[in-house]
Amino acid sequence: MGLCLPCLGGAADDVVETPDPEMRRQQLAEAAEKRQMEAASRGIKNILSVEEKRRKLEEMERRLESSRPGPEGGGLRWQVG
Repeated sequence: MGLCLPCLGGAADDVVETPDPEMRRQQLAEAAEKRQMEAASRGIKNILSVEEKRRKLEEMERRLESSRPGPEGGGLRWQVG
C-alpha cells in the first residue's frame, strides 16, 4: 500500500494556499469595482469627456435652481383698508 502524504510524494507543490479573508475581501472588492467601471464605460470612447459633460450639466441645473424666483407672491403682503 502506498502512502499519500504531501511531504513524501511532492504533492506539497500542488497545494494552493487560500489568501486570508481580509485579502480575499479586498480582491473581490477591486474586481467588482473594475467590472462596474467596465460596464459604465461600455460603448463610450472617451470616459473623461462624458464625466465632464455630466458635471457641467449638474452645475447648470444648480444655477437654474438658484436663479428661480421663490414661491408665488414674493413675500409681499396686501393690506386692505
